[in-house]
Amino acid sequence: MRSILAVPSRQRRDEFLTAVARSRELHRHWASPPRTVEAFEAYLKRIKKPAYVGYWVRTDANELVGVININEIVRGTFLSGYLGYYAFVPHNGRGYMTEGLRTVVSQAFRELRLHRLEANIQPDNEPSRRLVQRLGFRYEGFSPRYLKVGGRWRDHERWALTAEEWLSRTNVAGEYAVPPDRGPVGVLSERVRVRSGHGA
Repeated sequence: MRSILAVPSRQRRDEFLTAVARSRELHRHWASPPRTVEAFEAYLKRIKKPAYVGYWVRTDANELVGVININEIVRGTFLSGYLGYYAFVPHNGRGYMTEGLRTVVSQAFRELRLHRLEANIQPDNEPSRRLVQRLGFRYEGFSPRYLKVGGRWRDHERWALTAEEWLSRTNVAGEYAVPPDRGPVGVLSERVRVRSGHGA
């Protein structure tokens, strides 16, 4: 598989902040990316800590597509982390985030040796929900006022995936078989194909 991931870099700070600014409408109340130089520097410092891993997704032309982070990694008997991600205009909805997240999930289970990944998604964020569904995440439940985003406590759905579930759908070459659709009762879902749809 071609690599579309890049290590976050201070050298691309201005490009990053420009991408964030033009994507404000896309991010709405779903994500709060760094919008200032100070916030960007704090972000770089945070992802260098042992409990965080950060990736940038890029196009073949090396343009920034989006961000994927594994946050609050806990080792020991838990071996779990929380996914955070967002795309940049005009590259959203073109399959890049699906490919990038698939690579990050594979690295999390195969190289970081995590056992579980969780993605917390606001109920009205259908593109983000479809993205994790493509990769086989299960709906685990609803948490009211779970995370503070954009200055407000917001409801979230919890979606999760374990290493056993992921590895059972990958062959020796690391190719992933798309699982059957699984979604919460009352949430409209659809059968999706890898590389299709609208990556968040």
